Amino acid sequence: MHYRIDVNCDMGESFGAYALGVDHEVIKYISSSNIACGFHASDPDVMSRTVELCRKYNVMTGAHPGYPDLLGFGRRFIDISEQELLHYVIYQVGALKGFLDYFDLPLQHVKLHGALYNYLVNEERLSISLASAIQRAFGDVIFLTLGTHRTSKLKENCKKQGIRLALEAFPDRNYTDDGELLSRKHTDAVLEDHEEIARRATTMVKEKGIPSIHGKWIEMDIDTLCIHGDNAESIEAAKIIHDFFAREGIEIQPLCKIV
Repeated sequence: MHYRIDVNCDMGESFGAYALGVDHEVIKYISSSNIACGFHASDPDVMSRTVELCRKYNVMTGAHPGYPDLLGFGRRFIDISEQELLHYVIYQVGALKGFLDYFDLPLQHVKLHGALYNYLVNEERLSISLASAIQRAFGDVIFLTLGTHRTSKLKENCKKQGIRLALEAFPDRNYTDDGELLSRKHTDAVLEDHEEIARRATTMVKEKGIPSIHGKWIEMDIDTLCIHGDNAESIEAAKIIHDFFAREGIEIQPLCKIV
């Protein structure tokens, strides 16, 4: 059986004199990038450099908008209206789209960041409204969200409306029995063993699921895996995942070739 999966990473999250992540290393092992757009991280120079890096390594590009929360890195919920949310996202994606046009690259997808990402996982109507607004503003762009039993249904509903939705999983994160990410407030929310992360990534692709933190099997309909590139351990995990996939016959392809 032939297996295909996209591998994405959040990138371009440095800001001014402050450097975050090792984008120049992790980009060697991914097929899609999620580039910060200035609200939770990044600035115009960082955005430009990150887009240029993606062009150099032939990695597809996506926008990674979040709440306007530089101090909290976009991980704090902000109570805003639906109209404000739509405007915030379109504003940020538009900023990245300017750099993509400058470097003659397409906008492949939009993936929300942090608290905004987590909030919309359980908001089907709002997710469809936002995905529709993104499509209206930027064309046939893929909307990326967390793969859960709820969003699998959302994917079907989006397809009926002509919206491309991609579902992702996190091999370096533990899951609750409900199939959602275990909160980072828990000490065991993030896994650090490289080989364990690679084995979980392989299981997610080949067996379409993963055990929860309590051992309950969580079924997954996923199109992409997210790896983190903010430390040396993540880079090592990315290398091992790449090797595991090659050995297991799993082909890494950009999201636009899967969804």
